Amino acid sequence: MFDCELSILRDVFKLLPAGVTVQDESGEFVLMNDAAAVLLQPAKTGTASQLSDRRETCLELLRAGRPAVLEEAIAGGSTKQVFLTSHRPIQVAGRNFLISSSTDISEQKAFEDHLFRSAYYDELTGLPTRRVIEHRVNSLLKYDNGQGRFALAFLDVDNFKHINDYYGHPVGDALLVEIAKRLGLDLRESDILSRISGDEFVLLLNPVESVAEVEEFIHFILQRLKAPFFIDQSEIFASTSIGVSLYPEHGRSYEVLRQNADIAMYRVKNGSKGAAALFDASMEREALARMKIEQSLRLAILEKRFCCAFQPKVDIRTQAVTGVEALVRLRDDEGVIQAPSTFINLATELGLIDELTHLVLAEIVKSIDLINETFGADTTISINVAAKQAGNPEFMQPFAEALEATGFPQRFMIEVTEDAFVTKTHIQDEILPIFRKLGVKISIDDFGIGYSSLSALADITADEIKIDRSFITDIHKRPRSQGILRAIESLSEALGMTVIAEGLESFEELAYLQAATKIRYAQGYYFSKPIFLEDLKLATPRASEARASVSSRPAQETRAAYSRSGGYRR
Repeated sequence: MFDCELSILRDVFKLLPAGVTVQDESGEFVLMNDAAAVLLQPAKTGTASQLSDRRETCLELLRAGRPAVLEEAIAGGSTKQVFLTSHRPIQVAGRNFLISSSTDISEQKAFEDHLFRSAYYDELTGLPTRRVIEHRVNSLLKYDNGQGRFALAFLDVDNFKHINDYYGHPVGDALLVEIAKRLGLDLRESDILSRISGDEFVLLLNPVESVAEVEEFIHFILQRLKAPFFIDQSEIFASTSIGVSLYPEHGRSYEVLRQNADIAMYRVKNGSKGAAALFDASMEREALARMKIEQSLRLAILEKRFCCAFQPKVDIRTQAVTGVEALVRLRDDEGVIQAPSTFINLATELGLIDELTHLVLAEIVKSIDLINETFGADTTISINVAAKQAGNPEFMQPFAEALEATGFPQRFMIEVTEDAFVTKTHIQDEILPIFRKLGVKISIDDFGIGYSSLSALADITADEIKIDRSFITDIHKRPRSQGILRAIESLSEALGMTVIAEGLESFEELAYLQAATKIRYAQGYYFSKPIFLEDLKLATPRASEARASVSSRPAQETRAAYSRSGGYRR
């Protein structure tokens, strides 16, 4: 009976899922079950040292006479196993032994490592995250003895959204990886490069001796990034704007230093881009002023303090109004009208442009009777849509529904700058058909100054091309602009698109268009300034005024004298 029980016990010991070993006072293995044999198989890579480690651990624990729980990592080929081993010294028949039990925790450790990397390392580039660099800077600040000095650089890839839209997100991601590699070259072990968000990086240079040292290294970074990137058979040029702050001159906390480096970077963004700037106090004042504008803009949208001005599109052969463009204006706290140049870019940057566009549409609907009375019930009504919006179905689809809800969607024309058509968005195949179905027309605004070419124009199914005012100004004096104008006019005619000349301001410009081109339509101060809704009733022409002809005005008339009442007729 005893032999039978002993046999069962041996079989159970042998088949235990945990690896169990018993070692004597010299570290030699007395007992070892199958699981432990697999774990400590000498034929496997690296296990010879593993056996040696086990013997050393056994001898140490037997001398100390204490139990221990230790982790053991065993690498075999491309895999890595981690075991949690519990060791306990025991005495049997007057002899000392060490009994050990090992449990495989490889999956648990892999999951823990994944969580750790997710929290502290960027998945795309492998760089440390914001949390790591913030912790490192705070550690430097905590133990600083007043002698330390370091620099914090904030880096932002220029025009990354355009690159992403044009080449696609996979190429954009690959570009970020390549940029990270170049930024990481020549860094010391004490330096840290971190990716803190989409196309933004923070670089800690520690320690630094002088401003000149920092400026020299940043210059090398900028030069390195000027070389093209070759990704997916595309040659891509990408620059980075960099702002730098120094400790302790520009702040004594990570947040202040990062914020000041960010402020310096935005100074570069608003200038030449692809350059670097060191923070100074004047930048902080600019940032505070910008913040005030941001707050005012958000409040203005909340309080709906925006209004519309309308500028006519005129047939230069008959002086008849064929359409009007709605131009958004902002009334500031003092009631002063602000031009869009002061807030449109900021509204786009802050993600407020969608709401602003819907406010413009609401103003048009509210005043449609005045628009019809003044400009005619058949005139088209143009609304500007930013390129960022045009390629975004999440905005364009609800906007199409809002146009349809007006009851007169066929009156509307959407004006979009040409770069919206040359990026890799779905505007041409998916978005435009929605508006075509409603009868909404499409206009290419500011044509000639964007990213496109005449060949790109052939693939665009637009109804109207508005030639940028830079080509129209003094057109009668500029043969090169005249040649460009003829090329655009010919191609547009072949593609069945109407051409409108923007920014017409003088009689000479009008006379040239009438005599030397086939262009029928124009828009500009020569015909009328933008007219505000509240002025429409006052500006409604008398019958005799409405019959007045633009062509009868003297050439020397100044811009200040231009008015709707004498400038065109319905």
